[in-house]
Amino acid sequence: MGKAANPRRVGEREAMAVATTVRGSPYKLNLVAGLIRGRPAEEAVTILTFSRKAMAVDVKKCLQSAIANAENNHNLDVDRLVVAEASVGKSLSMKRFATRARGRSSRIVKPFSRIRIVVRERDSEEA
Repeated sequence: MGKAANPRRVGEREAMAVATTVRGSPYKLNLVAGLIRGRPAEEAVTILTFSRKAMAVDVKKCLQSAIANAENNHNLDVDRLVVAEASVGKSLSMKRFATRARGRSSRIVKPFSRIRIVVRERDSEEA
């Protein structure tokens, strides 16, 4: 009698990728994630490639991982993938101290974020 199998966290025709410790604030990452929500995967990669935001590099890596998972692990058609969900959350925060004038110090918080991207295969009639 072993442990029960881990259930799938996404639907049958979906694939997911998670980037757990991305260096940057969730607010900045969410601005970039909002650019690709609901778009076809190929178009989303193009948007992130030419985006001027620095956070687009990390979001693009996570999106490409989700596309690769869909193709290799779930046998989905890459040409019919759509970004179903792109959510951003808080992760850990590094606390550092900076010295200030007159013997004082101030706290510097360096936030990390978590990106979760789910891609879904469109039906043939939706295309």
